[in-house]
Amino acid sequence: MPAQGERPIQAALSANADLSRTCETRRVIENMVDGLNEHRIDDIGEFFNFDFRWMGNFGCGSKFGLREFQDNWQRPFQAAFSDKVCIDEARLFMGEWAAAFGRQEAVHTGEFFGIQPTGKRVEIRYMDFWKVIDGKIADNWVMVDFPHVLFQLGHDVFEGRGWEAFDRGDREPPRPGCETGTGE
Repeated sequence: MPAQGERPIQAALSANADLSRTCETRRVIENMVDGLNEHRIDDIGEFFNFDFRWMGNFGCGSKFGLREFQDNWQRPFQAAFSDKVCIDEARLFMGEWAAAFGRQEAVHTGEFFGIQPTGKRVEIRYMDFWKVIDGKIADNWVMVDFPHVLFQLGHDVFEGRGWEAFDRGDREPPRPGCETGTGE
């Protein structure tokens, strides 16, 4: 941790990005997303290094290697959600780095976090950050908004105490230094 008043080092992983790799990275990511939209699993290694790292938020877990990604992410995800399409709303490319955010639209047709199939159409919001090396994805940092998916299926993981209550005016947001949490 930096000393008081010192600026922490920022963007260390991408500081030396090789901008000459931008077009190749874009091609890999665009083809990979097409492959995911085609629901490919067994041959998805066309886009990922055999030993790539897929690092997800809590609830998603982290997958180390192609097999774990296929068995512990792709197959369970496709078992829970069918008629799925991935829509990147924005993509950014910088050398061997790429990022996107967007949504998947799908139908809940299999068990998901203990919730039996509802047949509901859901929106699954996400953010992805990739590093491409030698024409394949070597690292993939992922954030999937599972609380939002669960809410659409009738389960509020925050039990009404999410900060959306502040936005609606149902609760007063606490302020630093206020013991009561009332903001007074």
